[in-house]
Amino acid sequence: MQAKLIEWVEIAPGVRHFVFEAPQLERLEFVPGQFVSLTDSVASRNITRAYSIASAPGNGTRFELCLNRVDDGAFSPHLFDLSVGDVVNMQPPLGTFTLRQPLRDSLLVATGTGIAPFRSMLKAVLQPDSPAFTLLFGVRHESHLLYRDEFEQMALDFPQFRFWPTLTQPGPDWSERTGRVQAHLAEAIGGRSDIDIYLCGLQPMVDDVRQILKAMGFDRKQIRYEKYD
Repeated sequence: MQAKLIEWVEIAPGVRHFVFEAPQLERLEFVPGQFVSLTDSVASRNITRAYSIASAPGNGTRFELCLNRVDDGAFSPHLFDLSVGDVVNMQPPLGTFTLRQPLRDSLLVATGTGIAPFRSMLKAVLQPDSPAFTLLFGVRHESHLLYRDEFEQMALDFPQFRFWPTLTQPGPDWSERTGRVQAHLAEAIGGRSDIDIYLCGLQPMVDDVRQILKAMGFDRKQIRYEKYD
């Protein structure tokens, strides 16, 4: 199976939003939170990398990814060098980092491009009668609050959705939360023990938050996570 690049947009320094399509399919089926694996030949060897889908299902054969360029990485520079119309090999969506059923009030904790699966989930499930969701999103700089406008609009459209960005290196005009996401967990949880918690980001954050949640008494079944190493 192949994926063809339809368009890309730079949404932060070194971060792009890609739109691909799988033209040989009638429809691309996936569950929000799943990933696709892309493969191509780089420096005479095949390299495969998995990327969380950043779009909701229901867009025909198209899907969206959010990727940051790692200059010394094996694959991301190659993807950033693609031109519209270029193709890469892909495997069908896989993964178990999906919302538990039945849905209930949830906390989503992301850092960096770990926001991608949460964008997919929220675009798919937020409705006037959906459970409450809090998105706690940590980055270094305000310029890297990926999809900020979308999440702020979601918070206006759905009173049960809270968007809580936090910066570790805020500028002088930033007046919202600061520091790592770990510093705001207790406030986001609000003393509740009946919610599900989803984590996505680099391994140190995920591991640290899992330990904090364990100490707070959360059962491991309430916590789902995916690490971006």
